Amino acid sequence: MKRMVSLLFVLCAPVFFSSHAVRAQQPQPPPDPLGEQFFPPDLVMQYQQAIGLNEEQKNSIKAEVQKAQARFTELQWQLQSEVETMLSLAKEPRVSEQQALAQLDKILPLEREIKRTQIALVARIKNSLTPEQQARLRELRSKPRAQE
Repeated sequence: MKRMVSLLFVLCAPVFFSSHAVRAQQPQPPPDPLGEQFFPPDLVMQYQQAIGLNEEQKNSIKAEVQKAQARFTELQWQLQSEVETMLSLAKEPRVSEQQALAQLDKILPLEREIKRTQIALVARIKNSLTPEQQARLRELRSKPRAQE
C-alpha cells in the first residue's frame, strides 16, 4: 500500500508542480483604473469593522445593494432570453444578418443597463463612505490576504 501511495505521488507530483509553475508564469491581467476607484459591496462588507462603518452607512449600503440586486435579476432574465434567441439564430446553417443584428439591438441595451446599474451601485457605496474610510479600504484591498 505504501508503495502504491509513493508511486501515485511520484506520478502526480510533476503534474501538480508543472501546472503550478504554468499558473505562476501567466501574465497578470492589467489593472482596472476605473474599478480601482470604486469599492464593491463585498469588500465593504468584509472590512466594515476595520473601516468603522456606522449603522446608518450599513443600512444605506444594504438598501442600495438590495435595490440593485432586484434590478440585476430582472435584467439578467431579460438578457438570458434575448441571448437564447441569438443563439438559436446563430445555430442555423445560414444566419440572417438582418435578424442577427436586430437581435443584437435587443441585447446591447440590456447589457448597457446592467453596467449602468453596477456603476450606480458602486458610486452610491463610495459616496456613503468618508474619505478616511475610502483610504483605509484602498489600503486593505492592496494588502495580500495573508497579511491581514
